[in-house]
Amino acid sequence: MLLEEVMRQLEEYGTEQNRKTYKNHGAKEPLFGVSFANLKLLKKKIKKDHDLAISLWKTKNMDAMTLATMILEPKKVTTEQLNKWVQEVDYYCLMDVLMTAICTSPIAIERMEEWTKSDDEWIGRAGWSLLANIAIKNKTLHDEFFTPYLEEIKANIHNEKNRKKEAMNSALIAIGIRNEDLERKAIEIAREIGKVQVDHGATSCKTPEAEPYIQKARERAKKKKVK
Repeated sequence: MLLEEVMRQLEEYGTEQNRKTYKNHGAKEPLFGVSFANLKLLKKKIKKDHDLAISLWKTKNMDAMTLATMILEPKKVTTEQLNKWVQEVDYYCLMDVLMTAICTSPIAIERMEEWTKSDDEWIGRAGWSLLANIAIKNKTLHDEFFTPYLEEIKANIHNEKNRKKEAMNSALIAIGIRNEDLERKAIEIAREIGKVQVDHGATSCKTPEAEPYIQKARERAKKKKVK
């Protein structure tokens, strides 16, 4: 599909109610207000098209940028491209779908290592959101890989900026779900740090408590193995 066709389709799919909802969560204009269900329909139609993804991102339209994350090819993204993209995002939903999209990229770990150290709220969020996705998707990493990040969460989570702190909590959960040893370590840290306070603005979103979340996810995983 051509860029113009996709933008027309996105505009047709947009609704005023979705625009209000997305803005309430922090999305900024321009946006059409396209549901994730309709974005997935377009994704299915387009499949993977990295050049189109780049063109969609350049429009700065939130719906187009979200669709871009769905059709990009992780192996084709470059360090320069990713650094530029994360600097252009200040909306947590878009940042998270981008990190989900690139977590299998050959440069994902090096980008994560750099971004998690950033004092910038959004670049920091990128790093910790990416770490959470790596913890879920990359089954080859040893437990020792995650230890420094668990220590960083324990030492600094309460001192970090709002959306970075939220992503650190998500990373703690994702690491704890990996296996029994990491579950034990993550829960120990969750108990030590206590409740993580995140300002979700005028939304009904709540910050998940790491310990019960990890325990439930681990129980579900064990039941699946038994089956």
